[in-house]
Amino acid sequence: MRELIKMVLVLSLIGTISGYGLAALKQATRADIEEQVLTYVQGPALLGVLAGVENDPIKDRRKLSLEDGGEITVFPGFRGGRLTSLAFETFAPGYSGNIGVMVAFDLDADTVSAVGVTTQSETPGVGTRVFVPGFYEQFEDHPLTGLGLKKDNGDIDAVSGATFSSAGTVNAVGKAAELYPGLKEKARAAWNG
Repeated sequence: MRELIKMVLVLSLIGTISGYGLAALKQATRADIEEQVLTYVQGPALLGVLAGVENDPIKDRRKLSLEDGGEITVFPGFRGGRLTSLAFETFAPGYSGNIGVMVAFDLDADTVSAVGVTTQSETPGVGTRVFVPGFYEQFEDHPLTGLGLKKDNGDIDAVSGATFSSAGTVNAVGKAAELYPGLKEKARAAWNG
């Protein structure tokens, strides 16, 4: 009995030390991981959707509060010294997992200005067919209404054979369009003083 208690105490001690060690490691590497995600995951899509801006959107990013109490990282785009566009990432389920989409908005026209994929795990050659310019061009300068597949009374044509992936992408853009009005004034206040 004594040996059993000793084993339980030793295993508990090892588990506790390991847990604290992993938590400390996660905390210590958090900034590096965030920087890698910004550079290699969000960065390429962000630079595509905010092409032509005068600032560095990654450097100028801020976290803004959402109405549900959460936060979202928002990337600003400046032209002529003023805030003209805003981009952020949203997710929606596709066929094989969540699809991450970076969506940029034109603050003057209140439209979706561009869309780019950040993360996806769709089936190669099938679901990944939605990640081509022809599909994304449908979102350029699109009003905040009508962001749905045509089969659901929206304006967007699905990619044949990739309905789940098309729907996931459209749903992610739709989520961004729902968040945009609440973030617009917060963004203007954050970057314009």
